[in-house]
Amino acid sequence: MYLPPQFESRDPAVAARLMRENPFASLISTDDEGLPFVTRLPLHLTGGVSAAEPFTLLGHVARPNPQWRHLQARPRAVVSFLGPHAYLSPRVYPDLARVPSWNYVALDATVSASLLPHEDAADKDALLKQLIADHEPAYAAQWRALDPTLAHQLLQGIVAFELRVEHWQCKLKLNQHRPESHQALHTLYATGDAQEQALAQWMADAALRGLRHTQD
Repeated sequence: MYLPPQFESRDPAVAARLMRENPFASLISTDDEGLPFVTRLPLHLTGGVSAAEPFTLLGHVARPNPQWRHLQARPRAVVSFLGPHAYLSPRVYPDLARVPSWNYVALDATVSASLLPHEDAADKDALLKQLIADHEPAYAAQWRALDPTLAHQLLQGIVAFELRVEHWQCKLKLNQHRPESHQALHTLYATGDAQEQALAQWMADAALRGLRHTQD
């Protein structure tokens, strides 16, 4: 991605937060004609605690989706996460020599895909249970209570995979290079819609991290 240095975060904890809070990602690979092919899907994040344990993303697609065949033939792909985003009005600046823009947090990762074996129902079941735990833990009991034949058919209808993150770029575009607008912008976002309020929290957290770095 285009990543000016003032917007770059290299903190794995920040990257993990962005991916966990915004798990509905875009998986981008190339099809057999060399064109981008995109599937939007939820992903479960593991690892990333240390450099020796890189981030891994777990997910699945419907078996009729050709992307799993693309990944089988060409395992390298890109995963893109988009967090909260909102319009940036020039009225937050003390002068008029400004233009409208957009603030957002995002992360792009280069990944290497590994498909789970088609017949490996146990591993696919474990992967689904992790996604259930992420989004609706109460559904776990219902999933476990399904008729085994039906559960097997459902598992056969998906292709599950692991995406090992080789490299990631995290962008926090929060107008941090324009400190004269911070207070007005934070006030504006804090009283806005859900996206703007989430950005206000990211701004506050970024300010705290900056303060800690200064003190260190």
